[in-house]
Amino acid sequence: MALPTSGRRRAPAARPAVVLLGTALLGAAALAGCADPGASAAGNPSGGAQATAARNGVVYNTSPDQQRIRADKDPALAAEVPELIGKDGKLTVATTAGSIPLSFHATDDKTPIGSELDIAQLVADKLGLELDVQVTSWENWPLKTQSGDFEAVFSNVGVNKDRVKLFDFASYRAAYMGFEARKSATYDIKGADDISGLKISVGSGTNQEKILLAWNKELEAKGKAPATLQYYSSDADTILALSSGRTDLNIAPYPSTVYRENTRDDLKVVGKVNAGWPSETLVAATTLRGNGLAPVISEALNEVIKDGSYGRVLERWGLAEEELPESKTITAENYYAPAQATAAPSQAGKAS
Repeated sequence: MALPTSGRRRAPAARPAVVLLGTALLGAAALAGCADPGASAAGNPSGGAQATAARNGVVYNTSPDQQRIRADKDPALAAEVPELIGKDGKLTVATTAGSIPLSFHATDDKTPIGSELDIAQLVADKLGLELDVQVTSWENWPLKTQSGDFEAVFSNVGVNKDRVKLFDFASYRAAYMGFEARKSATYDIKGADDISGLKISVGSGTNQEKILLAWNKELEAKGKAPATLQYYSSDADTILALSSGRTDLNIAPYPSTVYRENTRDDLKVVGKVNAGWPSETLVAATTLRGNGLAPVISEALNEVIKDGSYGRVLERWGLAEEELPESKTITAENYYAPAQATAAPSQAGKAS
């Protein structure tokens, strides 16, 4: 995948064996993000976990009282917000609230919190807008963004060739998927050969599913047994299946797998792959193509990167490994630019 070096305005494959467990395949999910569609926030730690540091040293605040890191309004930048978007004084942001610590429900089971919303808050602050968070499902955000119900999506959405046809993006995090397994497992997942014959849970229509389908195609071409993909209706069901041994692996957003490794005693991360495999991709704020909002969000993100508030948000949620040095505006016009073919790796920050 080609990504731009600068986005600032100022300066039919073979199918594997598939097991459907508790959910129908989501027809519209092909445009959805990198995370588990329809996932709940099950596994949300209890009140006691709110004040206890996890093994990675992070104290995860899962209460409704977030005391978010805030940013100051930039009047010049606020003036660049497209008139139709800023006229109500709000930035209406969609999120799925389905993947800890990215976007999930707090311990009151109703307040959406997480790193995605903290970053959205910084952007809204810079633009002088009130943050209006709308929780939606993975299959609904594309249509509702196109209809104008949502002005931006902050929910671990990865840039890909299908989405750039309909949306513009402002990057804000490296995009990786993690493989997780039970603590007793000896897997070391680096490529297709390592998943041969295994049972793997995955979200339908996600980037991680695309990776597994491609790896299964490789295995079948070599005469090896493909992995069996299993689909569950919620994050709780997925993790229960993994911890009980009904599946061998789960592939999910890397931050979520790291969170579970550091807050549970029975799971560990056994592999990591770029969400855009075999190329590179990034997580980005998603806006309607051509409406002029993505470049303004990129500028806002670059300001909070520069002032350090962005970095503090990532550290707060244990995501410093996915920090980017700069936000880029990614559109259909620059996505395929040949001269930028090597841009993505340079943006990967501290991620390996």
